[in-house]
Amino acid sequence: MTQKEKNPFILTGAIPAEYFCDRREESKRLIRTVTQSGNLCLISPRRMGKSKLVRFCYDKPEMNEAYYTFYIDILHTSSLREFTYAFGQCVFETLRSQSQKMLTMLTQGLKSIQAKFGFDPINYTPTFSLELGDITMPEFTLNEIFQCLEQADKPCIVTFDEFQQITKYPEKNVEALLRSHIQHLGNVHFIFAGSERHLVSEMFQSSARPFYNSTDMMELHPISTGEYVPFVTKWFAAYQKTIGNDLVLRTYRLFEGNTYYMQKAFHEAFINTTKGSECTEPLMYSTIQSMLEDAADGYRQLLSRIPERQKEVLYAIAAEGQASKIMSAAFIKSHSLTSASAVQAATRKLLEADLLTVENEVYYVPDILLRIYLRKLQGIETQL
Repeated sequence: MTQKEKNPFILTGAIPAEYFCDRREESKRLIRTVTQSGNLCLISPRRMGKSKLVRFCYDKPEMNEAYYTFYIDILHTSSLREFTYAFGQCVFETLRSQSQKMLTMLTQGLKSIQAKFGFDPINYTPTFSLELGDITMPEFTLNEIFQCLEQADKPCIVTFDEFQQITKYPEKNVEALLRSHIQHLGNVHFIFAGSERHLVSEMFQSSARPFYNSTDMMELHPISTGEYVPFVTKWFAAYQKTIGNDLVLRTYRLFEGNTYYMQKAFHEAFINTTKGSECTEPLMYSTIQSMLEDAADGYRQLLSRIPERQKEVLYAIAAEGQASKIMSAAFIKSHSLTSASAVQAATRKLLEADLLTVENEVYYVPDILLRIYLRKLQGIETQL
């Protein structure tokens, strides 16, 4: 793609180093930890850029050339069997593209499943057909996958993204089971990434939990305005477009430094700004309204599945932005809620569904675009 065609605010796929904003210290620390035989717990709100950071580090020569790297997002999984299925698929697909020797070792080592291994005579590549139902003993299959990686001819780095999901599985011993495997591995190192801060912190910082004190902890914060504002204005200028520092800063503050939503807004604003012209406040406002419209169908479906009492609490907290003392008579009266007990029950369900987050007894909707959408439904307009 030519420079004229390239949008520097990349949303999908690998991000070349020149388009990757900051995260220099975080990248150094992540690489240093896992390449020096350590494990890392990476915590950040959803869409703050943790998966992009991990993949960016994976592409660095010191990791790409010396390690087998695996990335498994387990947010969609709901059981140990699904976890094992996703893990096995990822390991197979990664090894198939990198090492015939390791692929053979994997296929020979997976004795506990009924997967169909074959060979594609047209593309001259091995094939692997694994159905969820093929995994009948996930504990044994997990052990076989870990042992394959432990015997690999290069060290391995495995990232489990949204790792807090394992606490929601019906099986009660998943943390202890995984820890029992991981603590004995010397050739495999792990990044445990998570977005539900209270769950992830409890997993790794509570002395009663199996993963207690087993990793370095790193929290991913928003990129500083001192780094992000010049990054945006530089890339607009590189294509003979302009955008004011103040408008970038106000957009940053609207999305509270959320990497994905800022990147999305500037990606669209870059498209809508013609060469030789300026991205104005009305143009940026229109861009954000388009983002809301694009997300509206999904948000409406989401809200249709939430019971009325929970929805009332969600609206109330979104209206406040950040809400404290939500069981108080003042909060309940201000938002016409039923009772403290009803608010408490609804809040518990909303936290479990990750529609609310609480930090230091302050509640808020973690999906910032959803928060803006909920406020708009209540007639509270977004201001840049």
